[in-house]
Amino acid sequence: MEKRVTGIGGIFFKVKNPDETKSWYQKHLGLNTDKYGTTFEWRHASDPNLKGHTQWSPMGEKTTYFNPSEKDFMINYRVENLVELVEELKKEGVQILDEIAVYDYGKFVHIMDPDGHAIELWEPVDEVYEDILDENAKT
Repeated sequence: MEKRVTGIGGIFFKVKNPDETKSWYQKHLGLNTDKYGTTFEWRHASDPNLKGHTQWSPMGEKTTYFNPSEKDFMINYRVENLVELVEELKKEGVQILDEIAVYDYGKFVHIMDPDGHAIELWEPVDEVYEDILDENAKT
């Protein structure tokens, strides 16, 4: 298998007050924030008709979402064929933190890098994720 990270799926970081942080970025940098942060839309280089998304999310400083990592941020990487990739990573001795979770908008798993950073791997279903974003925009 050729391992393939296709892009950045999201940047998650701890802050004292997520709402204040989102407001600051909205006011000063023009980010269109919602309860999760904001989502950047882009086009696939290999097929400009296909959309992709990158999530930006400030999270409360006491979040346990990054556990067992004690770092203040986590990067989500978009990948292809997550099931096969996880099998390869296991063979290579990479620490897999949880089981693959399957949602209608994609599959997720968390791994740990050698420096103690939790990493989220996401095999997205962009069309479904885009529908969710459209629904969130209406609320």
